[in-house]
Amino acid sequence: MGEKAEEAVAVPLLGPSSPAGSPGRWRGPDGQATSGGGATWAQTLGNIVVSIVGTGVLGLPFAFRVAGWLAGSLGVAAAGLGNYYCMLLLVQCRHKLEEEEEEIDKPNQIQTYGDLGEKAFGSVGRYLTELLILVAQTGGSVAYLVFIGQNLSSVFSSTKTKDQPISPSVFIFLVLLPVEIVLSFIRSLASLAPFSAFADACNVLSMAIVMKEDFQLFNRPLKTRNAFNGALGLPFAAGVAVFCFEGFSMTLALERSMTERKKFHWVLCQAFLGISLAYICFGIFGYFAYGDETKDIITLNLPNNWSAIAVKVGLCIALAFTFPIMMHPIQEILEAKLKSSRWFHKACNRVQAAEWIGLHGIRILALVALAVLASFIPGFGAFISFVGSTLCALLSFVLPASFHLTFLGSSMALWQRMLDYCILLVGLVFALYGTYDAISGHSISS
Repeated sequence: MGEKAEEAVAVPLLGPSSPAGSPGRWRGPDGQATSGGGATWAQTLGNIVVSIVGTGVLGLPFAFRVAGWLAGSLGVAAAGLGNYYCMLLLVQCRHKLEEEEEEIDKPNQIQTYGDLGEKAFGSVGRYLTELLILVAQTGGSVAYLVFIGQNLSSVFSSTKTKDQPISPSVFIFLVLLPVEIVLSFIRSLASLAPFSAFADACNVLSMAIVMKEDFQLFNRPLKTRNAFNGALGLPFAAGVAVFCFEGFSMTLALERSMTERKKFHWVLCQAFLGISLAYICFGIFGYFAYGDETKDIITLNLPNNWSAIAVKVGLCIALAFTFPIMMHPIQEILEAKLKSSRWFHKACNRVQAAEWIGLHGIRILALVALAVLASFIPGFGAFISFVGSTLCALLSFVLPASFHLTFLGSSMALWQRMLDYCILLVGLVFALYGTYDAISGHSISS
């Protein structure tokens, strides 16, 4: 899942004086105070790319195989345009609330997606918004484990016969789980931040190597590369595309981090144009190169030479060290619930080390639960399509349209209200279909 909803702590371009989401009054180029951070447009552009691009991109060629290269391209373009527009809706909602609070001389309290949900629908809105973010973050964490397990399995199974591959679950439980348990004792996420940049570099390097391999295979006949593969493939590809653009909960933090916040829409447009074009090219080239043999993680199609193995192992190591960042919001909520319980307070009063044991124990239990869940995931592509078409669709389309109608509905033109209602309806239908598809067992596997 471009799956970095809470990774602001790891974004290297945000300076210490302007952490993502932190309020403050800054001087713009005209010398006037602005309620924003200190990030330039170039830094914000980099932060947007880092927040969105993740492991999901390596599943795009498989989505293009399922839907067809033209259908996949249209799906990526539609997902990019929809996410861009709905991100602007969130920014408009906050600006509207900021104007209202300035009129009554009240300090601005809208810093997170959850804050906006509470303003729109009260405590229920905050609970629903943060619950969706939490579950989506859990889905992204599971996708990390599945991705790493399958790639390590492909590397080390090359020494075995093809009829006896090593199960990804072996690597999840015997390699990843012990490493993540050790890393869970690290409370400072700043020490893990360099690995986030390393993971992004490995992602780019993986795409470059795949593209190189793709060009070398372009002498194969392309007659079997279909533009459309039927209507059932479209929702699958759309779910993967939405997952690849995930990072929606970072919208308000990224916009607030800019010195010149009025230019955010322009910077966001540049980022989405560039990312969408890169996604489409990568998906098309990967599908054209491998055709019906395209796997749900494109790196699994790479030959087991030294360069491909180095990229796979490097990417797995980097993701293993950034996994605690993915787990951070989950662990924060679990620890907060534990600290608020009466029995835990009583245990802490009776036993000196009870708090340390409890807080670290709940982290270990969460990791074990996610590892068990990841071991039951049948395929990376089907899983990220499900997460994208359900949780990410609700976060990216349904909630922004609902908030926009709540805060600005009465002042909008009829066509704007109709557009918001269409986005709301499409997002709900998309989420319902994704849920039905998963329950009915119709999900496509590699």
